[in-house]
Formats: sequence, structure tokens, C-alpha cells
Amino acid sequence: MAPDQPLYIGSEIYRKSTYGAAHPLAVPRVSTVTDLCRALGWLDARAYREAPMATPAQAARFHDPAYVAALARAEAAQSVSEADRDAYRIGAEGNPVYPEVYRRPMISAGGVLMAARLTAKGGTVFCPGGGTHHGRPARASGFCYLNDPALGILAWLDQGLDRIVYLDIDAHHGDGVQDAFAGDDRVLTLSVHEAGRWPRTGAADDRAGGQARNFPVPAGFNDTELRTLLHDAILPLIRAARPQAIFLQCGADALEEDPLSRLSLSNNAHWEVVGAVRHAPRLIVTGGGGYNPWSVARCWAGVWAVLNGFTIPDQVPPEAEAVLRALRYNRAAGRNPPAHWFTTLRDAPREGMVRPEIRALAAQAME
Repeated sequence: MAPDQPLYIGSEIYRKSTYGAAHPLAVPRVSTVTDLCRALGWLDARAYREAPMATPAQAARFHDPAYVAALARAEAAQSVSEADRDAYRIGAEGNPVYPEVYRRPMISAGGVLMAARLTAKGGTVFCPGGGTHHGRPARASGFCYLNDPALGILAWLDQGLDRIVYLDIDAHHGDGVQDAFAGDDRVLTLSVHEAGRWPRTGAADDRAGGQARNFPVPAGFNDTELRTLLHDAILPLIRAARPQAIFLQCGADALEEDPLSRLSLSNNAHWEVVGAVRHAPRLIVTGGGGYNPWSVARCWAGVWAVLNGFTIPDQVPPEAEAVLRALRYNRAAGRNPPAHWFTTLRDAPREGMVRPEIRALAAQAME
């Protein structure tokens, strides 16, 4: 394998693990992306790595050890005490107790920490199970129990890096990562997210001690508008930062088909962002949000293609179509999915007008 070939970190923990039948994270995601990439002939044993479980000591680089211990207790008992619920928000506010409530986030963290090790001297790693950007040092938040991006960035800092960019294109503000590095001049956080969407942070004038730029975009945000932000603000800010490493959180919930946002991107927009940063000296790309199994799987498989320079076919082969047809989705969109969700990866582009507020966000970020 060429030394500059991207690596893919996955895990079988995701295959049957869900947050519960009624939860938005009931849908299969990482396992489907892995299966789809293999069916397309894009992922062999040379590129694949199995994510290890982070140790409690590794998690404690960012998280309170007492909180990590509470997650372990919750998994062992499959219940949570009132004291732990109140203190750590486990089993509350969309953060349920489920069978792998400790192992799954510890494996997501372990995968990102492996990615940081693998990129110590350069290179690219895709870790679709990572991207839990809302996690707080001592509490669960926004479906996120640990904050694996913060842990990965801290690992890079511990290696001696001092110019890191965190770029987040999830529909929800990357609040946990911004707050983790607020005022730290070694880390610049950039977040494109839906204005007014939970957690209702990340205003355009919120700069976190000078080390953040936020782009709260309006409903209907389209491909042309993301391209405008990318070229008029995001890439100039990245060039000015001269990063030794970029961490891209590539949440798929900003896609038009996602049920938890009102944004209107196609997966082409995500792939354009990935392509724009793919030659960074060190690059970790993770997943994040995304609650429609077809849109997530097709988007993140395409991310892997872009990182490798693979050609995305107009129509997927039968083996890949079978992976997509096997998906089940209990929302209305899952009862009669359009044919192209089974037969293609690429969405139709969603171009449109660039609204004045988008140009204003770009200009404000450059001030």
C-alpha cells in the first residue's frame, strides 16, 4: 500500500447497535457505509483498520473520569441511577441508556485516537464512526456521550502540533469542540450550521476568544451557497492558518433529505468540501449527524471515494444496490423511497441563488 493511501477505520460495534427504535439514531449508518464501500470495490484489507476501544485513561484526557465510570455503570446495569442521570445526563435529553452505551462511544473515541496516531507523520484517515461533537467533559449532550473530535485534536497537540483547523459542516453547531479549545491559539474551529437549530449556539459574532468562526446559515441553504462560503471565507481562513492538520467533521444531516434539519444541500456539496481539503498534511475526516440511512450511506461512501480519487459511478453495481435495498427506515420517507436512493450515490445538484445573508456571513468571518 502506498504510504499516502487513505486509511478507513470502522468497527462491527455499529452493525446492530441502535439508540432505540424510536430514536433518530435507530438507523444503520457506519456498517452500511463500510458494506457499500466494499461492494463498490473501494475498501480492501490493506486500507481497513478495526477501531480499538479507548481506555478510561485515554478518555480522561478530556473527560471527567467519574463521568466515564458512570457510562460503564450504565451499560453494565442497563439503567442509570437518579444521581448519575442528574449529574451526567445519561438517560436524559435524547441520550438514552442502550446496550452499548459505554462500548460504542469508547470505540468511536478509540477510532479517532487511532487516526491521530496514524497521521502523526502525515496522511489521511476516514473514521465515519467519529464526529460526536456535542460531548461535554462531564455530561452527555446531543446524542454524544464522548467528544471524539476533541480527543483527536488533543492527541495531535500532544504530538507537538500547534496549528490545527477543525472544520464542521454538520447541521448542528460544533459547540463541544469550540468550547474545548476556546482561546487556544493552536486550534481554529470553523462551523457551518443551521441558524436557530439546537444547540442554538454558534452565532456569527461568537469567536471563542478569537479562535472560532461560525456560519449560522438559513433554512434552504443550497450547494451554491456552501460553495460561496467555502471559497470566500473557509478556504482563505484555512490558508491563513497554515494548518499542520485538519479535522473535518462531515455530518450528513445538512442534506435535504435529513429529518432533523431544514437545509437543502446535496451530497455533491459535502464532496466538494472534502476535495478542497484532501491534500492537507494531516487529515482526519469523521461522520457526525445524519438520520436518513440512504442519504448518510451514499454521502459518506462518496466521501471515501473523494479521499481516494475514485470515480463515482453513475449507477452502482448490483452488489452495492443490494446493500441500499436492504435498508429499512421507519419514517415516512422510508415507506416509498425514490429509485435513485438504491441505484446511485450522487444526488442531483441543488444549486440556487446566493442570498445576501450568506455573503454577509462570509464577509463578517474575514473581518
